[in-house]
Amino acid sequence: MEMNSDDYVTRVVEGAAGLPATDWDDLLALQDQPTPFMRHAYLSALETSGSAKASIGWTPRFLTLWRGDQLEAACPLYLKDHSYGEYVFDWAWADAYQRHGLAYYPKALCAVPFTPVPGSRLLARSDAGRLALVRALIAWSQAEALSSLHLLFLSPADQRACEAAGLMARHTVQFHWNNRVGPGPRQGAAASEAAPGSGTPAGPYPDFDTFLGALSQDKRKKIRQERRKVAEAGITFRAAEGAEISKPEWDFFYRCYARTYREHGNPPYLRPAFFETMASDMAESWVLFIAERAGEPIACSLVGVDRSNGVAWGRYWGALERVDCLHFEACYYQPLQWCIANGFQRFEGGAQGEHKMARALMPVPTCSAHWLAHPTFSDAVQRFLEREGEGIEGYLTRLESRTPFKKDGAPTAD
Repeated sequence: MEMNSDDYVTRVVEGAAGLPATDWDDLLALQDQPTPFMRHAYLSALETSGSAKASIGWTPRFLTLWRGDQLEAACPLYLKDHSYGEYVFDWAWADAYQRHGLAYYPKALCAVPFTPVPGSRLLARSDAGRLALVRALIAWSQAEALSSLHLLFLSPADQRACEAAGLMARHTVQFHWNNRVGPGPRQGAAASEAAPGSGTPAGPYPDFDTFLGALSQDKRKKIRQERRKVAEAGITFRAAEGAEISKPEWDFFYRCYARTYREHGNPPYLRPAFFETMASDMAESWVLFIAERAGEPIACSLVGVDRSNGVAWGRYWGALERVDCLHFEACYYQPLQWCIANGFQRFEGGAQGEHKMARALMPVPTCSAHWLAHPTFSDAVQRFLEREGEGIEGYLTRLESRTPFKKDGAPTAD
């Protein structure tokens, strides 16, 4: 499909395979918040592995803007027949449409399938190009007679473009850890500002014990107790990084990953072929933490990493047997210890989970943007989002008052 608008040629292609990888990745590198999960190889692997395809409700329709032979703007776009795998929940909206005899699906979704990681979604060479991309998304959704358009886990530049285009903003909460002495303010604060009450500039933790020393006594004690339980169960950890992750280790990871989903009565979203592509094409973006007892692996967690920007993301975990506190060790303490040792600035723990605050992952707002074609429903959703937004702001304030850090922000050695 091809359209002309705003001095751009708009082309809709059937997925990442229809776009040159170099052009896409070069455009991604120009954005305010690039992540490995928006790389061409990652998006392509979701399609070629069968993890995101039309027959299971994910029909790729990537939207691009061109001037001549130059790609000016682009975004991942999917026609969705359901709302699974998104992590921003609109089931109530779909139900309201159905109760009024209207079709909510298919809808348009600009997001990375199964990946609730904030970052750039609207890739553009300029702010004007980004705004033109949003307008092209709306125009395409109207032309296809879709009920709605949704853009999830947006970067600040994306949020500004969506606001300028008149889309409705929605906020949710995630929990992120920052490698800085003292409790960090909400996302986006400079790491060089003074640690609260310390009178000295904040800086990275030199080691895990210093990090623990910045926490309140009860939180320090709890973390040490949890780590001791895992150690006393005879479990040790090792980290395999990038190309060092062997095929047997990838295979073991998938056993654990699939088991976690099946224990909750669901098939795993991602197919084995997806991780095979990660091993061959994006190995540098992964670290695998393997729990062993007597030399035999029993659990693991897979963490995404961006070494150039010093950011890590907790993504997947699983275990072949239940051990008290093993989940906390594999998914939080081992990755945080690794981040500190490797000078990483941030660890994002993913969607939901107030329990993460006890491990010093602090609440941060994330943003999505929404357009609904039906005027009456759009007005109703706007009013709902205004009320929900007030609730989210109050929720963030209440969470921040329960900081796990000491009030003076200065580390304590004990």
